Amino acid sequence: MDSRRIAQMLLVVAASSLLGACSNFPSRQPPIWVFPDMKRQDKYKPQMHSDFFADGRTSRRPVAGTLSQEMYRADETLATGVAGDNTYVAKNPLPLTKETLLHGQVKFNTYCAPCHDRTGSGRGIVPSKATWVPGNIHDERIVGMVDGEIYHVISNGRRSMPGYRFQVSEKDRWAIVAYVRALQRSWRGSMADVPADSQAKVR
Repeated sequence: MDSRRIAQMLLVVAASSLLGACSNFPSRQPPIWVFPDMKRQDKYKPQMHSDFFADGRTSRRPVAGTLSQEMYRADETLATGVAGDNTYVAKNPLPLTKETLLHGQVKFNTYCAPCHDRTGSGRGIVPSKATWVPGNIHDERIVGMVDGEIYHVISNGRRSMPGYRFQVSEKDRWAIVAYVRALQRSWRGSMADVPADSQAKVR
């Protein structure tokens, strides 16, 4: 038997072995890891002994002076909407500009409109298929909230509404607050609130 024939037979045997290792049938034998895909890697698990450190402990204390990401905030009031005396901030810290309102509109339509509708009426597409009713931002209860409380609700949620502090940045949440105020004012506005040179456009 020539060497070429032997090589072909060995190739068939090797291929058959590999196919057998890929079987989905349960087995008491440990699998053959042809491609580990990082399923097995050198690591320390909690409470394991370590020969690397003199005290034998795997878990290490943070370096002195380390601050958790959640603990450090350059501006606590901006981050929480709560002032130093534990009361909600009365006024939005962002400057009220056209850019702020347009940015707030984009974020509101992205994160809030699915439940609250683009007008803030609470008749979005999500509650039409659900059992809860989102708040109408034009209700007196919500209109009466100060800016910091609205920011706090957006951040942490209230009742059936989830919080969005992980999805929406601090400044984006304040921009949403500014846009919510603009929506509320638009519902309660009168022709006297419209500049004289623009009144003809809305009649």
